Amino acid sequence: MEIVANKPLWRPHDLVGCRYRRRQKTSHPDWEATAAAKARALRLDYARADVLALLPTRPQIADNKYFTRIDLVADEETRWFSTLEALASQATLITGAYLTTVVAGREFGVEVDALVRHGDAYMPLIVSNHRVARKAHNKLVKTIDTRRIGLGLPHTQAYKLKPHSTDSYQLALAARALDDLGLDIARGIIIGQNRTLGFIVNTELFQQGLDHALAQPIPQSAHRVKECGGCRFWRLCHTELTHRDDISLVFSGDKGRRFKEAGITTVTGLINAQPTSVDGQIAQCWQRGEALMKKVPVTSAPRFDVEIDIDVEAYLDQGAYLWGAFDGDEYRPFVTWEDLGGVAEAKNFAHFWQWLQGRREHAHSQGLSVGVFCYSQHGENHWLRSSAARFYPAYHKEIPGLPSPAEVEAFIDSHEWIDIFALIRAQFEGTAGLGLKVVAPITGYHWQVPDLDGEGSVNLYLEAIGVAALAPASDTAKAALLSYNGDDCRATAAVREFLHRGAPGIPGLRLGELES
Repeated sequence: MEIVANKPLWRPHDLVGCRYRRRQKTSHPDWEATAAAKARALRLDYARADVLALLPTRPQIADNKYFTRIDLVADEETRWFSTLEALASQATLITGAYLTTVVAGREFGVEVDALVRHGDAYMPLIVSNHRVARKAHNKLVKTIDTRRIGLGLPHTQAYKLKPHSTDSYQLALAARALDDLGLDIARGIIIGQNRTLGFIVNTELFQQGLDHALAQPIPQSAHRVKECGGCRFWRLCHTELTHRDDISLVFSGDKGRRFKEAGITTVTGLINAQPTSVDGQIAQCWQRGEALMKKVPVTSAPRFDVEIDIDVEAYLDQGAYLWGAFDGDEYRPFVTWEDLGGVAEAKNFAHFWQWLQGRREHAHSQGLSVGVFCYSQHGENHWLRSSAARFYPAYHKEIPGLPSPAEVEAFIDSHEWIDIFALIRAQFEGTAGLGLKVVAPITGYHWQVPDLDGEGSVNLYLEAIGVAALAPASDTAKAALLSYNGDDCRATAAVREFLHRGAPGIPGLRLGELES
């Protein structure tokens, strides 16, 4: 199949999330990606560089002597021809490959980080910054050490695969492109956040999902979904939606579509049709420019003699580098800028845990009550459990204070560990979500480093530790991360106080008027 120069090929990510983005991309090809998207691409380039450095370059002493590696570096048009030439040479490992295929009348360009020869065919290998698998006692999957790909044999390990749509579509399309060439064996390799381990997957299992995605129509107009805020075309779509008074401005995604299917396409239309329903009242709140409405007559939050607000910062699934704690007077960061996953992270976690348990035990000895808070426990619970599970077996004899998994579980299950987001969700409706960055400013709290979010903190972390592909080690980035984490802790405390005071100034749902 011949590539037409400058032809806007489809990409696997065009099948994920908003399909209207593809129409906007075709109409506005010169619009640059957002800074966040560029940063994600840079992080993926960094991950690829890590993996490419681990892939073998020559056989070892006991290996088959036939092993050739070809590294392709060129523009996409040239690289397509170079990929075909490398395949024709029967190279063992072809990195930086580029394939094309036509599926359902659409021509796709598919980046493949490596093609791995297997018999007379090839397996596509992709690198992802997703968490692609978790350890699981009741699941088995074939894996291979990255350093032995193309040389060694796979072995079975206890993992459960966790596929992501973009990764699945990329492998499925690569398999179809190889099938066009008569070189597919319906197997692929994905390397996730653990760069040293490849997971061998059956690409046939992804084909049905790909067919379903391809069957979805391209919308003729914009509709707000959760990804919109980070899209380069959001300014265009927001103007279009505002002009239409589109219902998805208030109710995004599937809920907005359900309203449209019921004949309610505008915010005003919903207010006129259901003025006293919860949805109708939320729409009125949005029109007034307000972000919250109380679902209860009087809001509340539990109070304790000793109160500590916690927030954790982690880099992907590789480890937690910062545990922040605010006790109402002082913010304490427990941080390491050394490599994650080893003794440095273990010591940092132990220091944090010792401090927290010391504060709890001292309060208990004085007959004082204790409350430890965070805003949405999902991340904190994951890293508490993960840190204990990873580090206690390996280091508890040499690092004092490391908690066992049982100790961590006892804390999580205790009445002293409280999720403020759960309290917010139980007591409020929101027109723009109920995240900390939405709720805290309403209480009057503002971050010293504005416009920094979770994804931005990942980029800052890479700057802070001095990733060569991004920038030298940056003390400015370290200071920004500590400021951001400290503000998250203090903002959680501000929200608690706001709840305790009854959320002054926030309108309430007219509960007595709700429609059935």
